[in-house]
Amino acid sequence: MFLKSVGHIAPIGLLAALAATPALAASNFDFLAAPQTDLNRVYRVDRATGEMGACQYGLKDKSVGVTLCYPAGDGAGPQPPSEYALVASRHEREAGVFRLDLRTGAMSICYVLDESVVCTPMAK
Repeated sequence: MFLKSVGHIAPIGLLAALAATPALAASNFDFLAAPQTDLNRVYRVDRATGEMGACQYGLKDKSVGVTLCYPAGDGAGPQPPSEYALVASRHEREAGVFRLDLRTGAMSICYVLDESVVCTPMAK
């Protein structure tokens, strides 16, 4: 049955908007595997800030294993607000990925060094 009262339409519209919110929140990050064929590393970028991170699988005492994660280091922290994405080269020995600023066209290469993800300065 269709609701005739305008007072009932607003709460229904609000409920529909709130139901759509989790879908929007789920798209805050972009993930991409490193192109190196013998490396099980996945990079993460915050689409709004450009902050980078990475995780990979590691063995621990020959058990099930652990997830090893690397935080943002030099150049991999938050950048000016924009729209960021990740792209891998097609080079099978490349352990890093490109971080792209989709609004300005600038890019940098990011990779794991020691215990963190580091990135070169953004350039065009």
